[in-house]
Amino acid sequence: MNPKTIALVAHDKMKKDMVEWVHWNKELLAPHKLVCTGTTGRLIQDTLIRERENLPRKDFEVVRLKSGPLGGDQQLGAMICEGKIDLLIFFWDPMQQQPHDVDVKALLRIAVLYNIPTASNRSTADFLISSPLFEGAYKPVLKDYKEYILRSVDEP
Repeated sequence: MNPKTIALVAHDKMKKDMVEWVHWNKELLAPHKLVCTGTTGRLIQDTLIRERENLPRKDFEVVRLKSGPLGGDQQLGAMICEGKIDLLIFFWDPMQQQPHDVDVKALLRIAVLYNIPTASNRSTADFLISSPLFEGAYKPVLKDYKEYILRSVDEP
């Protein structure tokens, strides 16, 4: 088992789904470090503390960042850029516009740019953590953006 750092984010109307998903998968998630935005992290911590006796590892690591609208999405994006996140599980609400939609879009863009495996719903999250790649050492292939960086400002 190669422990990973897993980012967990959920919009308000999706937090219940995220907590249920973490509860359902707590044994698979136990060896890993969880990094969460604000309220999502508090809800997950509360759930895991209540269930600590049933976990294979009692010291479940949950790191809480700021709330998404208060900069948590940007903190998470910075961690992805620094190579500190291995997987992003982001249950976003497709039916509700968010006041921080630009931050959400930026976070998803950075996850794609750095080739981070990303799930946006429970089914995809289940597929990610049940993949044989989840338990082994896996480094995403990063695209070389050197040409993009060196191109002339006048080029399209």
